[in-house]
Amino acid sequence: MGLIKINGIQLYVEVKGTGFPIILIHGVGGDHHAHLRNVIEPLSKNFKTVALDCRGHGKSDKPIEFTMGDHVQDIIGIMDYFGFEKAHLLGVSMGSYIAQLVAITAPNRIDKLILTVTKSNGLTSSIQRLFKENEEEIKGLNMHETIVKLLKFMVYDPELMKNHLEIFETNLSPEQFNAANKAIGAFDFRKQLSKIKVKTLVISGKYDGLNPPGDGKEVASLIKYATFVEMQYSGHAPMFEEPNAYMNTVETFLCKQ
Repeated sequence: MGLIKINGIQLYVEVKGTGFPIILIHGVGGDHHAHLRNVIEPLSKNFKTVALDCRGHGKSDKPIEFTMGDHVQDIIGIMDYFGFEKAHLLGVSMGSYIAQLVAITAPNRIDKLILTVTKSNGLTSSIQRLFKENEEEIKGLNMHETIVKLLKFMVYDPELMKNHLEIFETNLSPEQFNAANKAIGAFDFRKQLSKIKVKTLVISGKYDGLNPPGDGKEVASLIKYATFVEMQYSGHAPMFEEPNAYMNTVETFLCKQ
């Protein structure tokens, strides 16, 4: 697909497959390919997958300042651009916070909602919190060294996930990464999640130290038609740690009436 103009900026969007649309939203610091490639390919066999690089990320424009509300309007803008009256939404980490707020803001536009490694509230991004909690251990390290050092807090099998460090690293400059993290700081959806009336799947990883399963359970408890699934051999990246089990869970949910 390429770049399209949404809400005054250029967003990079990749469209694959045919069928009912599902919009895929990646995590902070990454892009659609780094975080969602294991999801795009299988889903595009039965759905029209629309995967974007969120503003401030990937090949999309990178304003010096933006908010969670801007992300939400970008998703709604993409739906309008393609003429989608309704779509499924699948968000991972940061993408799951954006997806929650889209479903709160425009409940009639969403058909089914999938929230992966999510939380309902936070004062900072989860990665910033982890960095702060371990600041003595990572003092003087660059981003790559920091991620390697803290991987044990993020995943079930750190050795396996050393092959997928791009999930947690970033190509953004420090200024761009700070702007991306600032946009998802200080939010609390707990009093608003009851507005979500669609069938929702919440997936957490048992060994996730960024957004632990308790955070996912809380989200699911506040959404009327939510189902909670805890992946037993995953942390913050179940799409890569247990790809087959993750996709089976997602596809079963999407195909169920």
